[in-house]
Amino acid sequence: MLYPQPKALTPGVSWGRARAVLSLGGAGGGFPLPSSAGPPGSAAVLLSCSLALARPLLSLSPWGLGAMGVFLQWEGPPGPEWAAGLGRAEPAASRWLESGCPRLGVLPSPPEGAALGRRPSRGPGWGRLCCPPSCRPCVATWLSLCRRSDVLVLTPWLAPIVWEGTFSPEILDEQFRLQNVTVGLTVFAVKKYVAFLRLFLETAEQHFMVGHRVTYYVFTNRPADVPHVPLREGRRLAVLTVRSHARWQDVSMHRMEVISRFSEQRFRREVDYLVCADVDMKFRDHVGVEILSRLFGTLHPGFYRADRRAFAYERRPRSQAYIPPDEGDFYYMGALFGGSVAEVQRLASACHQATVLDKANGIEAVWHDESHLNRYLLYHKPTKVLSPEYLWDQRLLGWPSVMKKLRFVAVPKNHEEMRSP
Repeated sequence: MLYPQPKALTPGVSWGRARAVLSLGGAGGGFPLPSSAGPPGSAAVLLSCSLALARPLLSLSPWGLGAMGVFLQWEGPPGPEWAAGLGRAEPAASRWLESGCPRLGVLPSPPEGAALGRRPSRGPGWGRLCCPPSCRPCVATWLSLCRRSDVLVLTPWLAPIVWEGTFSPEILDEQFRLQNVTVGLTVFAVKKYVAFLRLFLETAEQHFMVGHRVTYYVFTNRPADVPHVPLREGRRLAVLTVRSHARWQDVSMHRMEVISRFSEQRFRREVDYLVCADVDMKFRDHVGVEILSRLFGTLHPGFYRADRRAFAYERRPRSQAYIPPDEGDFYYMGALFGGSVAEVQRLASACHQATVLDKANGIEAVWHDESHLNRYLLYHKPTKVLSPEYLWDQRLLGWPSVMKKLRFVAVPKNHEEMRSP
């Protein structure tokens, strides 16, 4: 298999020797990777320590691919390694790494102008690896980062699938702290489900976005029953009253309407990202900024290895959630999704409008708002996908070896009892 020609990816640029720039935190910012002596593909090798075509550029960077872009520019004629493909690129890249790559966590000083948020100008240091000083202790970890060959780490549209071992929390935390990001976490504790709220909040304080600013948005029809949970510095809780509904299905489907409305009226002024989660869950391990992206969904733990013909999509053409049998990428669970406030508002608004149309046509999607979520994410591809590490039920599914960590897990409950009036 040959590398794809860069002209197909970046029209109008010449191609030959590679130069890659990591963009950390938005367009226009970044740091160059070593390239003056590197063959095509060598930057990818440095990024990921992997030579699988799909993984090196887009799956195993410790920065987390939702937060970075790889911009390639090419100078001079193509080298033999390019034409020979992966088999020839590996030895060449290895020789280059041995000769010019910083090792053991020691980085050269960044060239003048190399600062987070803007690209350094060309100069004597252009071909050297530059990082913020705070990132230097992490370089040894970066260069030795393990690849995951046992799981899918990249979607067909080149969005990363986040698993343990595909990111560095230390580097990502530093990046997002420099951006002074605030994360909103929405949760609906309506009727009897308010009983799950204390455990949800207590475990979130232990594992969710630790070290970052967080606002918990608790939607409930029982504000007096919201427990008092001590919060870390920079974290706060907002209790927002909503009305209840007789059927639990209606409670679930109206969630999208509420999220859409509050995103427009409030969230966009208060937070940078929204994470929307179910309340009958608990945080069991680290859930941090590695999940943040413009739009993300989470693989359903019951379908992450299933053929799409087995997915629980809405298959009735009358419904606005309908997905044809020959379409579909993944099956996402409605218990954890999010992104930027603007993107979440668009998603929630579209799902709510589809629900209203279905109701007018006398039909209800098979899995309610989750069915509409899957339809939306099929035609509006998420920029990051979370693995089932971020949504698991150990009682039903055990703990397979592919799951290095269980991060956000279901709480035992009697569904019939909780959903009864």
